[in-house]
Amino acid sequence: MLKEKIKEYLENKFGTPVKIISVKELGLESKSKQEEEHEIKGFGYGKPYFVAFETGEGELKEVVISSMKGDGFGHDHLSDRAQIMIWQHHAFNTLPKHVKSRDVGYFTKDGRMESASDAEEYFIVCDKVEGEEYVRDLDRLKAGGRLRKEDEERVSALASYLADIHAVKRDDAGLYVRRMRELVGHSECIFGLTDSYPPGSEFITSDELSDIEKKSIDWRWKLKTKTKRLCMVHGDFHPWNVMFREGTDFTVLDRSRGEWGEAADDVSSMTINYLFFGLLKTDGEAIDDDFKRLYETFFDVYLKETGDYELLEVIQPFYAFRGLVVASPIWYPNISVDTRRKLFNFIKNVLDAEEFDYKGVSKYLG
Repeated sequence: MLKEKIKEYLENKFGTPVKIISVKELGLESKSKQEEEHEIKGFGYGKPYFVAFETGEGELKEVVISSMKGDGFGHDHLSDRAQIMIWQHHAFNTLPKHVKSRDVGYFTKDGRMESASDAEEYFIVCDKVEGEEYVRDLDRLKAGGRLRKEDEERVSALASYLADIHAVKRDDAGLYVRRMRELVGHSECIFGLTDSYPPGSEFITSDELSDIEKKSIDWRWKLKTKTKRLCMVHGDFHPWNVMFREGTDFTVLDRSRGEWGEAADDVSSMTINYLFFGLLKTDGEAIDDDFKRLYETFFDVYLKETGDYELLEVIQPFYAFRGLVVASPIWYPNISVDTRRKLFNFIKNVLDAEEFDYKGVSKYLG
């Protein structure tokens, strides 16, 4: 059966009838038919296979078909392995004397092999979602709008949603360690953000950014032992990624950086925005009282529903990450220097805190 699927793939790829001569695990010589069939079952699970075939014109061709297994080292997810193989298909063919790649593809759920070598870019197609971005609520309050009961109900609904998804745990110590490593070293996270700040900034120096990086590394070593905390996450849970309809009915968008991670990532991602908008409303003087109330409500609801007070001992580097986002002149070019300075005060002071005091959050801005 598998030989037939390889035959179908090769005929589609080379545009000619194909006769399969042999399919063998690479590096092994003669095998019995029974052993050969057993080896074929490993196809698609990281073993390279040598395939010899004859085209309709009688030409003998020999290729090696390889896949990759998820063995840690950044290969945990399907997307990790796809990224590597797509890159290899291009990179193998641009280096002199390197073996050539003839195609890159994927296995379908029914075991067929499909080519992806013509791809220039990838896209995703999602359902259309009705509603308005949650940031509209924050903009209204920032502009002086009245705090409504619905605002507090929506904060409670968002906190409860995270409590529900974070209750789903996974036992995978290596994956938790990876997520802590990515928090610091990923191009979208702390190191990538510090590198994005222009030199000579009037609100942060290179030495201060370097200090943030060093303290974040120390936090990574503290957190990497807390592997039992691995849970289902959204990964980018902020007000632009939540669409509200009437009342507390909402849909989330744009899940990022993996299905599993640290609950503090989601909590910090949303709550940093109550602080950020609270500073924008006062032009960096202090956190506006309405936004502070929403901030505390979120934590009160989340901690009551989860009982996860350990969160207050691990959220610090995640707040550094999210603080670097909202303080960024790239993402937010039009905010005042005073606001940026308050945000960097927050980042530095939070990184020095053994336990985060959410009810006394204003003290971290000084």
